[in-house]
Amino acid sequence: MFSAGGDLPAFHAEGEGMSEYMRYATAGLHAAVSRFARMNAPFLVAVNGVAAGAGFSMAISGDLVFASEKAVFTEAYTKAGVSPDGSSTWFLPRLVGKVKAMQLILLNDVLTASQALEWGLVNEVLPADDLMPRVMEVAQQLASGPTLAYGEAKRLVVDSLSNGLETQMEMETRAIAGLARASKDTKEGVSAFVEKRKPDFKGW
Repeated sequence: MFSAGGDLPAFHAEGEGMSEYMRYATAGLHAAVSRFARMNAPFLVAVNGVAAGAGFSMAISGDLVFASEKAVFTEAYTKAGVSPDGSSTWFLPRLVGKVKAMQLILLNDVLTASQALEWGLVNEVLPADDLMPRVMEVAQQLASGPTLAYGEAKRLVVDSLSNGLETQMEMETRAIAGLARASKDTKEGVSAFVEKRKPDFKGW
């Protein structure tokens, strides 16, 4: 199992305090999702089994998402009479469109790993034994890359659907010019290209 989401028995045990308990629980989850979306390092997700509720939300918030052939994905929230949290109502319509997002939210369809790939929710589906080796291979590749450039690219993509065209292009200008001013990796990458050699990025 990747994650079955919220602890419904714990919510139930709170009785009349359930509302405040849910508010507290979602605050921490949402802070984590926000940090993952805006940090410089790419956020890799490896889904090895069931991703339900907040587990589904966390899975689809990844920058790159890899799934085992055994993985399944379901919103599951409305099944328990609650609405989604954990960012799925932001990411899901952007990934699959409003109609399919509402299908998943209202009907609680269970998607197989191959269906999740078809719907654009994951990047790759692998045999269970190959999942973590593949994710670690990608992680090592990214770890030797230009971390600040990754961060700027992530933030540009996250903000893109909230901005108009001209605002987005202004943000792109600020990001690329800012990297040229402040990032040693940017200078190294440009020099390496001109000199026809492999860049030696340091992450700053």
